[in-house]
Order: sequence, then structure tokens, then C-alpha cells
Amino acid sequence: MTRLGRGALSALWLALGVVLATPALADDTHDVLRSTLDNGLKVVVVHSDLAPVVTTQMNYRVGSSEAPEGFPGMAHATEHMMFRGSPGLSKDQLSAISASMGGSMNAFTAQDMTQYHFTVPSNDLDVALHIEAARMQGLDLDAEDWQQERGAIEQEVSGDLSNPSFRFYTQLVDELFRGTPYAHTPLGTRESFDNTTVAQLRAFYHSWYVPNNAVLVIAGDVDPEQTLSKVKSLFGDIPRKPLPERPEFGFSPVKGRSLELSTNNPYGAIYMAWRLPGLRSDEFATAKIMLDALGSQRGALAAMGFNGTALAGGMGGRLMPHAGLAMAYGAFSAGGDPAPIRQRMRDIIRQFASDGIDPALVEAAKRQAIAAIESRRNSISGLAGAWSQALVEQGVDSPEKLIARIQAVTPEQVDTLARRVLNPDQAIVATLTPKQSGEPVAKQGYGQPEQFGTPPDEAVELPQWASQAFAKLDIPVSTLDPTDMHLSNGIRLIVQPEHASQRLTLIGGIDTNADLQAGAGKAGVAELLDGLYQYGSAKHDRLELQRRLDAIGADESAGSSFSLSVAKQHFEQGVKLLAEHEQHPNFSKRAFSILKQQNASSLPGYLNSPDFLNGQAMQQALLPKNDPALRHMTPESIRGLTLENVRDYFHKAYRPDMTTIVVVGDITPEHARKVIEQHFGNWQASGAKPETEYPAVPLNKASRFHTPDSSARQASVSLAEMVDVTRDSPARFALYLGNQILSGDFSSRLHRALREQRGLVYGVGSSFGLQARRGSFEVNYGSDPDKVEQARSLILQNLKRMQNAPVSADELHRAKGTLLRQMPLNESSYGAIGGQLLSLSLNGKPLDASTRAAKHYLELTPQAIQQAWREYIRPDDLVTGVRGPSSGQ
Repeated sequence: MTRLGRGALSALWLALGVVLATPALADDTHDVLRSTLDNGLKVVVVHSDLAPVVTTQMNYRVGSSEAPEGFPGMAHATEHMMFRGSPGLSKDQLSAISASMGGSMNAFTAQDMTQYHFTVPSNDLDVALHIEAARMQGLDLDAEDWQQERGAIEQEVSGDLSNPSFRFYTQLVDELFRGTPYAHTPLGTRESFDNTTVAQLRAFYHSWYVPNNAVLVIAGDVDPEQTLSKVKSLFGDIPRKPLPERPEFGFSPVKGRSLELSTNNPYGAIYMAWRLPGLRSDEFATAKIMLDALGSQRGALAAMGFNGTALAGGMGGRLMPHAGLAMAYGAFSAGGDPAPIRQRMRDIIRQFASDGIDPALVEAAKRQAIAAIESRRNSISGLAGAWSQALVEQGVDSPEKLIARIQAVTPEQVDTLARRVLNPDQAIVATLTPKQSGEPVAKQGYGQPEQFGTPPDEAVELPQWASQAFAKLDIPVSTLDPTDMHLSNGIRLIVQPEHASQRLTLIGGIDTNADLQAGAGKAGVAELLDGLYQYGSAKHDRLELQRRLDAIGADESAGSSFSLSVAKQHFEQGVKLLAEHEQHPNFSKRAFSILKQQNASSLPGYLNSPDFLNGQAMQQALLPKNDPALRHMTPESIRGLTLENVRDYFHKAYRPDMTTIVVVGDITPEHARKVIEQHFGNWQASGAKPETEYPAVPLNKASRFHTPDSSARQASVSLAEMVDVTRDSPARFALYLGNQILSGDFSSRLHRALREQRGLVYGVGSSFGLQARRGSFEVNYGSDPDKVEQARSLILQNLKRMQNAPVSADELHRAKGTLLRQMPLNESSYGAIGGQLLSLSLNGKPLDASTRAAKHYLELTPQAIQQAWREYIRPDDLVTGVRGPSSGQ
């Protein structure tokens, strides 16, 4: 447990479902083609040649706001049923097609929209459009299908409601938006789904799923004119319909209220929330800049986490079309007193409202917001999302319109809004206090698996437009051509030129392993070093460093993993700041004292949290006693650490000859090398390279345990074992390909058996964790406690099925196609390109490893997959861990 940093806080906001609206991409008219079909369907096609990939986003202007009274999840339920087949496209065909495409296919329901999106190789655009056209023309909406899907969606509800932060969020929106459609989340409730009928779903679908209520955004490597022609041929004949009346939004004044809740997090949290203007308000840009300025790392709320007042602090929010919310937060240690932090937050907010917000923070927020605009070009799916957000949620005709609104925001406007809405006495204040649930308890056993009679999957006959697209398997041609260099001090520099935007992405990593490098009794030294990095560098403290980054619109982080996003013209300035930060962290005695105190106070809560106890119990069941991976901080190890210990660890573990830097963007390799060498070239290492790979371990035996979690309503289950496979084992290709058949997509065996056919789970997944000298295999799912054993039995049955019979030719062909088609997606954003190249480097793999893997996949046979799973997977030796309510076993 370390002091909560930016990454931890992001996770905290994600747990709440709270995200800030991000400005979208400027309109380059020569790359954009718009049209409105005669039936009212709005179409926008945006060209990008970043990668041979395309994203389609079909946005229906309907969400939870339009749900009938008493049925808050109606839009969410309809979203689920859109994957259950349409006339002329059965659910089995849809699953098989989606799996074969190899891309990202999913959907989400918000308050005022429901979006269905594909990110796939450009060659599969025609298939994606056929699917969306079929779903717009009609749904099967079979009663039996709804009965099965109802079980899955109720598991989704149980999973979300097992998160105390989400339960708080449901109460918060009820308080802020009472009497309006925003008073409930789009998720829905189990009770409402129990009472929902197919007839209601059918009526809802026919009312809202019409072309004149939809916006189709297509972005990527496509010809706009040809794409629009295809859209017209597939969607043009779907008739428009009159739309129902939309609900009214009449907001009442918010009355201040305090809520007390428990949480299973290792730390407590205080939230103060207020209602804000929405995305379609004239004050939208002002609200966004206000949130960003108050949430600045240079602001008084964030300072609480750096001066020891709290574990962390800040401001975030969520902006929806008709209204939004602002939320200040502060974190405290388990067992700590939240009252002083709560009062400090009130004082800070009151001062903001009375004295105004520092104009420098307002200008910095504007600069960073505009910088984010250009960054949306660096991702094909992000580009599509920018247009969808602008057109559907923000109600403007292009993302370009948002730029002028952000530029026009003044500090006076921000202060006026803050005075009007940020009244501490009218805030909804919630305190989430950690609650211990108990140590893991060993279980005696689950008995023999039940037999549920899952039939062998039969080949699915696809429509001609899909079967032709997937008939032939080809190795995708990578568009990457990185320049690979080594600096004189050992740094590996990889440069991939791209020209999608005028911003550059730098991603770096150091091959370190604190479990092997920290030394006996020094557990926690790496976490303290991570914390010191957040205090800036030796030359620029955290405030001055952030000022300089804000001045050039850059986003930077340093540590064992480091990154920089910066405009092309400021690349050298950004690298100079990053290099100074990375090589010379701020070893401040005061900062070290604060971090040590924060960790010491928060560690007991972390060590007693259900999440830590469950994870540690699993590791202890899998690994031999005293394995280095079992090391973790203790109060004793933290108390014994000195600032000199942290310095020593830094100098030993942070070495240039174990560092990789990847630069992606509009830059030549020669220029990138010149800049990196100038600022990182003096960094030197001494002594022999340290060992960073865990040793090999014996294979585990079966065991079972249960970790109580009084805050959870759903059981989270893991089945895991160590396997005699490493990241370089030849058998890995057959295991990976088999795993795609087992759980890789909607048509996989586990998905069909556990979710589609029985509704036992919302999601189930299996994965391999292969390292240099050890490997593991794991299956994870969440279910109601009384369904844990039924789901587990089906998993074991399907694992043995992988071993006892070859996979079918149809399954194998589909799995190969999926993995091959996924490869271009790893080149569809600057972040994906940089992350892929960095991972390959740190794992000692060739940079063309994907192409080499593709050749292996093409050659694999059903017999090879069966042999690998029979040889390396041991269903009877899986460790079963259950976290949550008792399963009754």
C-alpha cells in the first residue's frame, strides 16, 4: 500500500462510474463526410490512416432517461437483447461473426444514449455495417432468450452492487437529481428485470430504435464516399417512425445531506457533491474548466495528499446532457478520523467560492483541455468517440465547436459558477468507512462436478456476406516499421513515426522487480520511491514541475514506468523535464516523512482488506513457502526503512541499461535520438545487471478457501494453478489458441455454457500468465453465491472437454481468424503501438513477434491444441478461491 497517486485515484473514479467529459477532436473538413439519409439517419465518416482499422459507433438517442416508470433498466435490457439475434441473423450467427471479426464489439447504455460499437480491421467494415443494419430492422426478442439473458444481466447488477462506491453513487444521483430521469443509474435493478416482459422490451425497441433517432459515426482507414454509399444501400430503406415524447427535466433545489456507508476498500473516503450545468448548457465549458482547475495537482484539494492532511484529495465530476455533478474527495486511513479531513475540504471549497479560483489554474486547465483535443487523433476509436460525444451528448454539429467554447472561458465566469454551485452547506456529503470482513477460511471441498450436458458446438452457417469475409485466413501485414537503437549508456530507444496528429507519445519502462532487488527486510522501499516521484524532481518540486508541464500542455509521469504526451513543437522541453524527473526524483526528507507516516497509517487497513487477503491466500496456495512473490510490506518493514534505503534501491534498480524508451508520432528517428541522448545520455549504471525474473516453482496441489466480504453481494471466484509453461515455451501458441476457443469471445465455450445458455454469470474469462521461468492459468467469474458451484462444475467440465476431444474445425478456423484479426488493433492508437513495442522489449521478444505468432497459429491443428491442454492443464489441481458472501459449501 503506497500513498494514493494519480493512478489509484483514477481507479477510484472508475469504481464510481465517474468520468470527466473530454474535449473532442477538431473538425478537419477534408477528412470528414457527413450526410443525413432520407429516413433521418445521421452519418459521419471520418478518415484516418493511422492503421488498417475502423471503428463504427451506432448511437441511438435513447437511454435510461426514456425508461418507463418503475423499469429503470429498460434501455439496458434492450441493449443486451440486441446481441440475441435479429430476423435473418440468429444469435448463434451473430456470436460467430463477432468472434471471427477479432475486434472489439460491445455496447453501453447511458442516461441519454445507447451506443453499439465495433473496432475491427478495415476489411471487416462491411460485416459490421450489415450487423447494425440487421439490428435496426428488427430483433427476435424471444421469451426464452430473455429468460436466459435476464440471469446474466442480474449478475451484472449484483457485481456492480457489490462495489460499495457504486452503491453510494446510486444514492448520490437520487439525492442530486430527484424527481427527474437522472435519479436512477442506467444499470437497473434486479426487481425491475424480474418484472420486465418481452412485450415491454419489444414496445421499447420499436419506439426508439429507428433511423431518425440514430447517429452513425465511422472513423478509420476507409474511403468516405464508398463508405457512405454502402451505408445508404444497407440502411436507406429502413423506414423512419414518429418518436414518443421525451421526459421533462425539472430540477428541484438540492438540500445538503450526510450519508454514512461502509466500504471494503483498504482506505476510507469522503465525498462532497453538487449539481452542475450539463453538456448542453451554455455553461458546459465553464463547468468543465472549473472541475479541471479544482482537480489540478497544483490545487488545494490535491495538496491534502502531499502535505499529509489526507491520504489523497482532489476534484472530479461527471457531465451529462441535461445536468452534471461535481465531487470533491479526500481519503483517510482505516481506523482514522475523517472529521478533520471533512472540515478541511469544507474550508477549501468555501474559500474557492468566496475568493475565487487561481486564474493560473484556469488558464492551465484550458491549455490542457485543448491539448487533449489533438490527442484524440492518436486513436481510431478515440476519434470516433469524439464525434459521437459532440453530436449526441453535447448537441453540437462537430467537435470543432467545443474548442472555441473552451478558449472563451474566463476566470470570472469560472468564479461566478463556483460561487453559485459550490456551497458546502448544500453538498451531499458521504463518508465511506472501511469495514473488516475476516480472514480467508479453508474449505473442505465441493464434491464431484455436476453434469449439465453441454452439447458439442455445431458449425454455424453464416450469411454469405459474412462467410465470404471470413473464408480465408491471412497473416496481417503490419504497418509498423520501428527504428531500433541503443544509446551508449545501454538505453534501448525504439521510434515509430506516425502522422495522425501533432502530438507525440513517449512510453518508457525499467526492468525492475522489488521482490528480488529490495533486500531482506526492505519490503515497501519501491512503494516509497514511487511516492517520492510524485513530489517532483530534485530541481523542480511538484508544483513547479506541474507549472512547467501545464505551460506546454504536457502530461508526464515518472517512475519504473514513465510517459510523456506533448505537442511536437514542445518535445524537447517535455523530454528535458521528464529526464530530470526520472533520473533525479525529489528525495525530500519532509516528503519521505509524510509518505512513511501515510503508509504506516494506511497499511493495517490494506493488510486486512478482503482484496489483499484473498489475493494473498491465492498466492500462498499456488507458491512454495518463502517464494519472493509472497513478499509484501508490513508495519515493521515500513518503520525500519530510511531515506538512504530508498536512495540505495533507486541507484541499484533504476538502470539505463535495463530501460526501454518508445517514441510514437510525427518525428524522425534521428531527431528523437538526438533529444533522448541529450537528456538521458549522462545517466549511467554501475555493477552487474541484477536478476529480475522470479525462479521456477513446483506445481501446486488443489485447495479451496473462502474470503468473507461483508460489503459484497456477489461472489467473485478464481480457479488457478501453476503450469509448466513459460513465455518462451513452444506450447504457448497452442494454449493461447485453445484459450480463445475456451473463453475468448461471445461464441466461446464458457460464455455459451455459463452465460448464454444458463445466465449463471455476467462474464467469465480465462488467461495464462507466462513469465520467464514460471507460468499460471486462471479462470475468473462472478455469480450469486448459490450459483458458484454450478458455474464451477461447468468450467471443469469444459476444461476436460478441451483435453478429451479435439476442437472442431469450425471453432479452430474462427479462433485463428480472431487472433489474426486482433493484431492490427494493436496498431490503432499511439498508446497501443507504444505499449506493444515496450512490452516486447522488456520481455526480450523480437519487435515482429506478432507476425511470427501469426505463422504459428496458422499451422496449429486440433490435435496439437488437445495435446497441449492435456499435457499442461490439470483441472483436478486448480485452487478455488471465493471472495464475498458464503457459497454455502
